[in-house]
Amino acid sequence: MSILSYNGGAIIAMKGKNCVAIAADRRFGIQAQTVTCDFQKIYEMGPHLYVGLPGLSTDSQTVMERLRFRLNLYELKENRKIHPKTFAAMISNLLYERRFGPYFIEPIVAGLDPVTFEPFICNMDLIGDLNIPDDFVVGGTCAEQLYGMCESLYESNLEADELFETISQALVNAFDRDAMSGWGAIVHIIEKDKVTTRTIKTRMD
Repeated sequence: MSILSYNGGAIIAMKGKNCVAIAADRRFGIQAQTVTCDFQKIYEMGPHLYVGLPGLSTDSQTVMERLRFRLNLYELKENRKIHPKTFAAMISNLLYERRFGPYFIEPIVAGLDPVTFEPFICNMDLIGDLNIPDDFVVGGTCAEQLYGMCESLYESNLEADELFETISQALVNAFDRDAMSGWGAIVHIIEKDKVTTRTIKTRMD
């Protein structure tokens, strides 16, 4: 078993029309044993900026604290909110520093530019190699199923409500086919003037 799938998990981010969504399952497990169903995998890093950290849970919490430290330093020094693309570069830099003994996480960033409110999503591998697509990114133990569902359901320029429906259906139907993830989901829809967070009840078996 890959160490990346030791705790399970599934995270997905998707672009819409002037909005962006990020969603994750709620399960925390140790291999096939489920420990809790309210584990946080997506973290708020700013008014319009979120990061999801699929992979080994201990590493995700370590990286989260280091990122918060670097983000606070950046905003104190620059006296402005960080752009999502700059934040992605910050994560990439942090991971590449540790390339010979990497953190076992594959971060996903979703947000809106604080000036233009342009949607931005990206993901990266263990050593911070960035992937910045125009539609969606996925991560976690059921990445193959997530890709399949997203390819089937995704359309460009979705409004916020349609984007919520699309990302929810993609996530829930994908992790239903994976024993290592699921047990509920949480979805954040990030718009210019608000962030809507919804939790979804799913199969618990």
